[in-house]
Amino acid sequence: MMSKSYTNLLDLASGNFPIMSQQPRERKRLSRVMTVPGVISELDDDQANSVASDVQSSLIQDRIIIVANQLPVKAKRRPDNKGWSFSWDEDSLMLQCKDGFHEDMEVIYVGSLRVEVDPSEQDDVSQLLLDKFKCVPAFLPPDILNKFYHGFCKQHLWPLFHYMLPFSASHGGRFDRSLWEAYVAANKIFSQRVIEVINPEDDYVWIHDYHLMVLPTFLRRRFTRLRMGFFLHSPFPSSEIYRTLPVREEILKALLNADLIGFHTFDYARHFLSCCSRMLGLEYQSKRGYIGLEYYGRTIGIKIMPVGIHMGQIETVLKHADNEWRVKELKQQFQGKTVLLGVDDMDIFKGLNLKLLAMEAMLKQHPKWQGRAVLVQIANPARGSGKDLEEVQAEIQESCKRINETFGRPGYEPVVFIDRPVSLSERTAYYNVAECVVVAAVRDGMNLTPYEYVVCRQGVSGSSSSSESSVPKKSMLVVSEFIGCSPSLSGAIRVNPWNMESTAEAMNEAISMSDNEKQLRHEKHYRYVSSHDVAYWSRSFFQDLERACKDHFRRRCWGIGLSFGFRVVALDPNFRKLSIDAIVSAYLRSKKRAILLDYDGTVMPQTSINKSPSQEVLSIINTLSSDAKNTVFLVSGRGKDSLGQWFSPCKKLGIAAEHGYYLRVVC
Repeated sequence: MMSKSYTNLLDLASGNFPIMSQQPRERKRLSRVMTVPGVISELDDDQANSVASDVQSSLIQDRIIIVANQLPVKAKRRPDNKGWSFSWDEDSLMLQCKDGFHEDMEVIYVGSLRVEVDPSEQDDVSQLLLDKFKCVPAFLPPDILNKFYHGFCKQHLWPLFHYMLPFSASHGGRFDRSLWEAYVAANKIFSQRVIEVINPEDDYVWIHDYHLMVLPTFLRRRFTRLRMGFFLHSPFPSSEIYRTLPVREEILKALLNADLIGFHTFDYARHFLSCCSRMLGLEYQSKRGYIGLEYYGRTIGIKIMPVGIHMGQIETVLKHADNEWRVKELKQQFQGKTVLLGVDDMDIFKGLNLKLLAMEAMLKQHPKWQGRAVLVQIANPARGSGKDLEEVQAEIQESCKRINETFGRPGYEPVVFIDRPVSLSERTAYYNVAECVVVAAVRDGMNLTPYEYVVCRQGVSGSSSSSESSVPKKSMLVVSEFIGCSPSLSGAIRVNPWNMESTAEAMNEAISMSDNEKQLRHEKHYRYVSSHDVAYWSRSFFQDLERACKDHFRRRCWGIGLSFGFRVVALDPNFRKLSIDAIVSAYLRSKKRAILLDYDGTVMPQTSINKSPSQEVLSIINTLSSDAKNTVFLVSGRGKDSLGQWFSPCKKLGIAAEHGYYLRVVC
């Protein structure tokens, strides 16, 4: 935390007060997107650049800039190989966020593309995306992209946030400083793209996920009063895990340059607060249900809100004729069977093999399900690569083969493993025929599979089909206690996926439960999932961001610090910095003066190895004390013996040792 004594006695004596103000901004002109009539120079006038201005910009327009690693668009080469064609990615959470904003809100997206665009085409692609999609692409050079995403993000942050430590060079790898430098460089490129389109005193900025955790610092250095939020979509580990990261403080300080930081669960937020407390000495306060961190006069809000699904998208798929045909086909395929379903990414943290072992244990412990129960496991393509993933894939294949050879028979396979991309339409068909969904991830940020399953089992709301409306709606969930959605699903059976026998019993209980109990649990889940969708989530986050930023234009702000030590000091609008001339004038006019001096950090610098006062310090204190108009006291937490010995030459100096418990009063 910021010391109340920001200088030392020698500085005071010489009149060298530290300057707590921002360096003059560059006058570089940047192209910007204008949302109202005006001149670009209006954004760069002195008043707009003044960090102490209490006047809001006259260019008022509701607009939010959403920044994520990837833009919510799909890109592919045209058949003639001349140029690109783009379309919205309807599955992108960034695109679905828009449903939570009011109709007049303009949304700008900043992110990278999933394809590599030749430098000669980048200007044309940027203009096309901006004009038609309001998207601003961040083009990362291939060497930076590889080290940024596949390096630091996937080799360091992703495993660490999922509680995997790099115990050896072959498992996790050692910290590579060049990967961190690439991560910083990539975040800087993203910041440059944001700066090109931002109206700093009017726009809101919402940054997403662990790829861009240091972006808040780059933007805050440029615009001290920017209204900015950050949401982490992955877990945040406990302080014992996070503190092993060599750049732990840099990332924490960068995040604290945001105004609101969001997490899926209370546990993730609690871990973050614990890290801030243990590593930065910050304490949080809870007031009227809101959690805030005090940081150099600013209050950073902590938001806890799990993301939801897009109800409209799933209901649209359910209404499609192809879905009905696919459901009939699957019902025929699994006729007479009880289907348990898993839908996961091919990832070392999804617990796929633990789920297979639990299925094997259930068939052994409950032979009645042999020939009747089927586990359909959909494995989406892996997003990363590496030796660990290859080992997991080999283990999964071996388990599937063993289980099917042991318990399979003609016309029956206990495990159906689907190792290919599965569309939402096909996925909803599998949800429809499954009696239970099993999620056995050992660590996961949120996982929306259970939410999708519940909505699909409910069917289309307000359906006019008499046959569909007459069938009771029921569903069952077996979920790992280590995933983000687990606390939201009170009717689910929670398991420790590492305990295969317990998971097997939970799977048996789920499919053996009475229909009435399944219906009650399903109704409870559907009420929550349908009312806490992605629009509710984004609307709630934005409302809290507005609340966190409501005092931005009433505060006086100074940016101080270098690199990732940069922070903004926010002070009350009535605060005025004292001038040396004013202090000297008041000092000379006064007839009685009380001078209270702290020791460590004021009389002696914090960095001093020898803590005893120098002769120069003793001489200055004696000079102050010898003036009959002055009453000088040294106030310190240090012990009376050391202070009394050090300052024995200062006969007229009063001492309050051990925070005032011991006093030496000079008459």
